[in-house]
Amino acid sequence: MHTLKLSADYRPEFDSLRERLLELAQIRSVDQLMRRVVTLLAERPHVALARIWLVDKGDRCVHCRWRQECPNPSRCLHLVASAGRPYADQTDWSRLSGEYQRIPLGVGKIGQIGETGRALVVKDLAEDAGWLERPEWAIIEGIHGFNGQPVLHHDQVLGVLAIFTRIPTPELGPAWLRIFADQIAVALANARAFEEIERLRAQLELENTYLQEELREARSFGELVGQSRALRGVLRRIELVAPTEATVLILGESGTGKELVAREIHRRSRRAARPLIRVNCAAVPRELFESEFFGHARGAFTGALKDRAGRFEAADGGTLLLDEVGEIPLELQGKFLRVLQEGQYERLGEDRTRTVDVRILAATNRNLEAEVAAGRFRADLFYRLNVFPIHVPPLRERLEDIPLLAAHFLRLAAKRLGVAEPPLSAADVMRLQSYEWPGNVRELQNVIERAVILARGGRMHLDLPAIGTQEETEAVAPPAPAPSLRPGKILTEAQMREYERENLVAALEAAGWRVHGPRGAAALLGIKPTTLASRMQKLGLRRPRRT
Repeated sequence: MHTLKLSADYRPEFDSLRERLLELAQIRSVDQLMRRVVTLLAERPHVALARIWLVDKGDRCVHCRWRQECPNPSRCLHLVASAGRPYADQTDWSRLSGEYQRIPLGVGKIGQIGETGRALVVKDLAEDAGWLERPEWAIIEGIHGFNGQPVLHHDQVLGVLAIFTRIPTPELGPAWLRIFADQIAVALANARAFEEIERLRAQLELENTYLQEELREARSFGELVGQSRALRGVLRRIELVAPTEATVLILGESGTGKELVAREIHRRSRRAARPLIRVNCAAVPRELFESEFFGHARGAFTGALKDRAGRFEAADGGTLLLDEVGEIPLELQGKFLRVLQEGQYERLGEDRTRTVDVRILAATNRNLEAEVAAGRFRADLFYRLNVFPIHVPPLRERLEDIPLLAAHFLRLAAKRLGVAEPPLSAADVMRLQSYEWPGNVRELQNVIERAVILARGGRMHLDLPAIGTQEETEAVAPPAPAPSLRPGKILTEAQMREYERENLVAALEAAGWRVHGPRGAAALLGIKPTTLASRMQKLGLRRPRRT
């Protein structure tokens, strides 16, 4: 840091500078700090324009005027704060857009300061009119002096601080601005540290909130339960894609367990130690979509009383599940596409580009291809999501999993309700397997839980739509007690087929081998006569001949 020998004439200005620096040291937001710095400098009567550029990642190379001569597009100077008082210029000098919003390191005078870390001072531009790229601007605005200083911290260039003055650069001007730049570097490093701490704290709060939501909302299916061929196909695809970073589109009807598949993919991935954040897109109000996912800056809209991180930021380093992804408003799908492709986004009401590292899983019960054809879903977003599709089969296509699922849900419900587990008979299993299950696994779980609540004297009462009329049901004699299938008992496929065969034979014998009618075997079993006839044919059951 420079040491100045001060005369009495400079003591008031030094005291003022010290007060300003103490004020800046208290600011914990980088954006606020940068704006305050240029505002303080522009308050000095001889300063026409004050600006700060900070070194950051290249992000707008396609639109940069220096893209042809840029030596390294990965890093450049970003204009983060500007303040001044124009005479003739009709533009707002506080704007951060325009041709100088990005400057490559090493290109132009500002770029040279950022590249070399050395100051550049012009005492009087009138004596060196060719120094500026736009000398006519300096003449019209009465610009005489330029003072550009690197913002250095531990010998690392953080950015460039520059002022344009309407008087020739004063003799002590470079030394004063050097002191100012050194103090700004320390304040900037502190503000960045505070922001990082705040970001991590906010992310932990978000993770905790969302994980608590998951615990409250997830009436969990437990693990992926079943041994059917259809489910084994799903598990094989999960094993293939989980270790990769590929985006997965999980398709299936409501209640099939798409969330379970997503959790299993995350659990087997390299991101398992980081959070899985689930968002039900159908539950987010349309007007809050952008804020919910990307966050917002304070004052971005009425009620935005403080900065808020979005779900993408909460899932940084982990996995984000976009449940009901087909509900994303069409006008916002472009922003989702950008963050999926580039990992970049801006908070609502904020110009700063943020970077996020998130793996995307999406789930829907809609036909997205039909939505694309109808113009309600962007084709490019669909193709970006549909990298690795997994179709979760409905329960009616995996009937052989019903005994295991029913026993699993019975155990969970009894434990949750604090009651003894009622037996699950073979007749109960057969009835469950004969139902169409429009609500899929979720409906099965609800049916089992209701049955546990209604159980009296150890008997199950399955609340399923009746197959026959009330009169037929009342006229049917109760079937003979069937052996029970206790939860936790696992049968082989051959045992299950033999179990089904014995149960059908028992019902047929009790009905005198009559299939139809109020006292027929189909009514005893609680299934349609056509269903019974089909199963008899499948199992090769025929009425025995009389002797």
